[in-house]
Amino acid sequence: MKIGVIADDFTGATDAASFIVKGGLSAIQLSGIQESAKGIDADALVVSLKSRSCEVNKAIEDSIKACDWLLEEGCELIYFKYCSTFDSTEKGNIGPVVEALKSHLSQRSVLLCPALPVNGRTVYQGHLFVFDKLLSDSGMRNHPITPMRDSNLLNVIESQSEGNAGLVSLQDIAKGGISEKLAELELEGKELIICDSVSDSDLDRLAQIAQYQRLVSGGSGLIGAIAKLVSGKGASFEEQNQVQDQRKGVVLSGSCSEMTNQQVSVYKKLAPSLKLDVGRCLQDGAYLEEVMIWIVSHSNQAYFPMVYATVSPDELSTIQSKYGDKASIGVENLFHELVKKLYSMGFNTFISAGGESSGTITQALSIESFRVGKEIAPGVPWMSSLDGEVRLALKSGNFGDAQFFERAQELLL
Repeated sequence: MKIGVIADDFTGATDAASFIVKGGLSAIQLSGIQESAKGIDADALVVSLKSRSCEVNKAIEDSIKACDWLLEEGCELIYFKYCSTFDSTEKGNIGPVVEALKSHLSQRSVLLCPALPVNGRTVYQGHLFVFDKLLSDSGMRNHPITPMRDSNLLNVIESQSEGNAGLVSLQDIAKGGISEKLAELELEGKELIICDSVSDSDLDRLAQIAQYQRLVSGGSGLIGAIAKLVSGKGASFEEQNQVQDQRKGVVLSGSCSEMTNQQVSVYKKLAPSLKLDVGRCLQDGAYLEEVMIWIVSHSNQAYFPMVYATVSPDELSTIQSKYGDKASIGVENLFHELVKKLYSMGFNTFISAGGESSGTITQALSIESFRVGKEIAPGVPWMSSLDGEVRLALKSGNFGDAQFFERAQELLL
């Protein structure tokens, strides 16, 4: 079976691709819809969109186009991938996109399973937990774009959708009654089926049913379980075309998440580090050249130099009150131009933290297809351009442990 994944942002696509490869299948990640992937040999095609928080109709349109393209490429299962914290606004975009894909593929109901137990995201009685806290009590409560203040996923999805939500509970999964419960819920007119999951074994049981659906939705946990089931092995993946030449690289951190703050703090003790001045990003045309010279002058160290805009919540609030949305735009614009210049100077390895920063890097490099390799942390693999020239480790803000930047480089050896 060939699997097609539609991811609502770039690092979400990387997350899904990593778990697919860990499950024993090969995967190619693509930035948007390509002309054709028929020359690419892979068990799964993962298309990354920018549909998490854009206008609803745009998210639906792009997702339908991606679905049709994946079907044309021979994909038999379409998987709509969103974050394990169910990131979305009050009006979408998870609900509207799920319903649009369901209608487009003529499927009566859709499984929604964001759980990723290995990263502490579990669902019990329809409520999403981040480790031992309800989603509404976690750091996601104050997310600047998609604040999540209701942990009951049935409430969340119904507020975004026209259809009714139902629950496949942990008890249904434990007793092996998933198919029967689905049939019961469909008879009751339930179309959006939230799935409990607190362990990988729960995901494995759900995968036995999900593999036969035309459309499934969720986080990277369930697609990883499906891949493991389809491959029949779930073996570790030895990266193909591993490049052994000397690497010149840089770490770019734009996320201000709690975990990224920890990662930056730890890495600053190991490697040369430069904190960006947001005001100069916006107002000083000479700042880009100054940052680039700093990176080059610190590139012959044991670990890659790091340039970061990661700050504490209090400092972030101060920056936003002073500059508003221009702050993040200024940082990402500098990252974009920086990557282009560094690449032209022979830098070929880039590690980033944050979805926007990761998308910025791939755009600057004009790379649209990626081969997925070794796992650095759950949901974060090393990736390479198809010719093996460029290596990338692009993580969501909250992924990885405190030693992520160090560990990523050690796995290059």
